Amino acid sequence: MADLYLGVDIGTSSSKGVLVTGSGEILARASREHRTATPHPGWVEHDAETVWWADFLAITRELVAAADARPAGLAVSGIGPCLLPADGAGRPLRPAILYGVDTRAGTEIAELTEELGAEEILRRGGTPLSSQAVGPKLRWLARHEPDVYARTEKLLMASSYLVHRLTGRYVLDHHSASQCDPMYDQHRLDWATDWARTVAPGLTLPDLAWPTEVAGTVTAEAAAETGLPAGLPVTAGTVDAWAEATSVGVREPGDVMVMYGTTMFLIQVIEEPRPHPGLWTTSGVFPGTRSLAAGMATSGAVTDWLRRLVGGDFTTLVAEAAAVPPGSRGLLLLPYFAGERTPIFDPDARGVIAGLTLEHGRAELYRAALEGIAYGVRHNLEAMREAGGRARRLVAVGGGTQGGLWTRIVTDVTGEEQQVPTETVGACLGDALLAAVATGADVDIDAWNPPDHTVAPESGGYDAFYQRYRELYPATEDVAHFLAGEQHAADRATRPGRVDQDEHRLPG
Repeated sequence: MADLYLGVDIGTSSSKGVLVTGSGEILARASREHRTATPHPGWVEHDAETVWWADFLAITRELVAAADARPAGLAVSGIGPCLLPADGAGRPLRPAILYGVDTRAGTEIAELTEELGAEEILRRGGTPLSSQAVGPKLRWLARHEPDVYARTEKLLMASSYLVHRLTGRYVLDHHSASQCDPMYDQHRLDWATDWARTVAPGLTLPDLAWPTEVAGTVTAEAAAETGLPAGLPVTAGTVDAWAEATSVGVREPGDVMVMYGTTMFLIQVIEEPRPHPGLWTTSGVFPGTRSLAAGMATSGAVTDWLRRLVGGDFTTLVAEAAAVPPGSRGLLLLPYFAGERTPIFDPDARGVIAGLTLEHGRAELYRAALEGIAYGVRHNLEAMREAGGRARRLVAVGGGTQGGLWTRIVTDVTGEEQQVPTETVGACLGDALLAAVATGADVDIDAWNPPDHTVAPESGGYDAFYQRYRELYPATEDVAHFLAGEQHAADRATRPGRVDQDEHRLPG
């Protein structure tokens, strides 16, 4: 019997797991949905015991029951970066503060940026401080919940909490650590201990390991609780988007994952860190690697809003939009309906539809939305190129790859072909692959999840529209900011104390 590997991913609203052979064949799948808590405006939390651990138990028990042999390795991933303060035994002291969607630490972001210097933070850590960063949230904890901070001995995230619960090891993977800004040095690939003492005095930071390394083995106590075999190797884990990139073989410099979902997210492997103020720079998954990341605030969220507005189902809208020629018969859309993240980092940018006439219908509007998002992808790819990240291979993942029109438009707008993989189950498949690599299995990574098909450029004619897209934002920026201000004022009047989300957040 071939060796079997387990991969489990803890997401924002659901968790997924797979049982996989060493060749990448999925033998069993499992999933669980869960809720996030929002106890105050701007706060987004998970309870580690009732969400992370409960999901993990349910999923692994289901997968182990489907196995006809002892698994050879386990890897986990999860939303991140998160802040779960824990005591010396790893017991959570409060619910976990989630990644960039939790915006409570705005004051601390401004303070630390002033204290350490924006340019030096970018140079050393690769990313401007934002609600995505763990450091400001640690300072928030010390200031607003001093009793909790005084008892905090461990900094855990979704993946590292599970690793600690399973193995007893206090360890964090390099990628997750590189999102603990400003406490990680991108050049040394190690903790920036001087800044860590400034940000979180007295806190012992976890040991560092790469996601391809075994962090420990399942203890007898954890085996009894989970049904996993004692002694099962467990990797260091990582953040879910990077595990998903691994699941489709994004690991060499120039490889890019383009994730089509509610938001659009891109990860590119690079050779050397070259921080760009419009992108995120992080450590990668494989030892010594780095990556650039980019994210649009909305993509599938815009198409879903449009579907609900004009009526019809996605299948019908896609078919109608496919019959419209490139350029949407003279329509141009800025997809900044929730502000924009990379590369403009403007939370008060707003959506614009330019060129509307009485002759336009829902087909033109829907195609214009897909084209506007594609222009945003091209803008981000150009920023990556400026940062030294020339795209060599694009791999498309996510629900938006279904149907083919969206990937076709992005390919024609960018001029870059895209590979669509055979399996798009997500991060848990990448976890299983990392488990196989970490345990020394002879794995053909490129053959693990091969391309199902390639979308090659066919239609031209988008360059002039893209140029106007780039001009439309600065031309409407002042108006958008005025309107955003009016919207904020109206929102505050109806929801006192609301905190606006930060523009730098990443998906988890």
